[in-house]
Amino acid sequence: MFNFFQKKYFLKDHLENFVDIHNHILPGIDDGATDLKASIELIEGFQQLGISQFIATPHIMNDYYANTPESIGEAYRLLRTELDALGKKSIQIKAAAEYMMDQAFLELMEKEKLLCLKENMVLVEMSYFQPPINLNEILFQLQTRQYKPVLAHPERYAFFHSRSLEKYSDLKDRGCLFQLNALSLAGHYGKNMQEIAFLLLEEGMVDFLGTDTHQMRHLEKLSVAQLSKKQLEMVLPVITRTRETFYF
Repeated sequence: MFNFFQKKYFLKDHLENFVDIHNHILPGIDDGATDLKASIELIEGFQQLGISQFIATPHIMNDYYANTPESIGEAYRLLRTELDALGKKSIQIKAAAEYMMDQAFLELMEKEKLLCLKENMVLVEMSYFQPPINLNEILFQLQTRQYKPVLAHPERYAFFHSRSLEKYSDLKDRGCLFQLNALSLAGHYGKNMQEIAFLLLEEGMVDFLGTDTHQMRHLEKLSVAQLSKKQLEMVLPVITRTRETFYF
């Protein structure tokens, strides 16, 4: 008989020394932390989960968040200065970006070096409404320039959803690494996204985990997220791989 009361495990209990490679903790430059106070509040919330290393990834989105290496660098310096002043020197942060894949992104690639998570790995995303018409060209141009695309939250693109995961397989064949959102495991974005997240894990298609935290409510959701034993066993290797790849 199926046990409706099977044991659950808190995700937070397995995030000690995790490196969060996708978050919006830099102050005042996108839809994440609105100011320094909000940044510090988020970081202190992360500390409660055992996380003190971050690769900050503010949006670079031409029509909404026209960030540059300069604007991101300045936000990073403000936050670093404030953390040091508060005696939080153990908090480690690197600055990268989350790039929207569109025509402006192609033009940007031609003009400047991209801000990477590590070495040549660059975090990219798509619109939630439809993939870019020239997606294959963008991926080709990234790799021609020796970048390795890390697709943020692949489980959130409903236009790719299918039990066969055919479209995801195509992206993997084109050289994409996948970064799953921890919030998807908690059902934060809805049941469909949660189901695809676990299906991608089951098929071994997920490379890295990130939180994609924008606000305190995201951390509150992560602090109570629970997984079954089977789900946790699928997630743990991804947590380990993320930590080992990006620890600094």
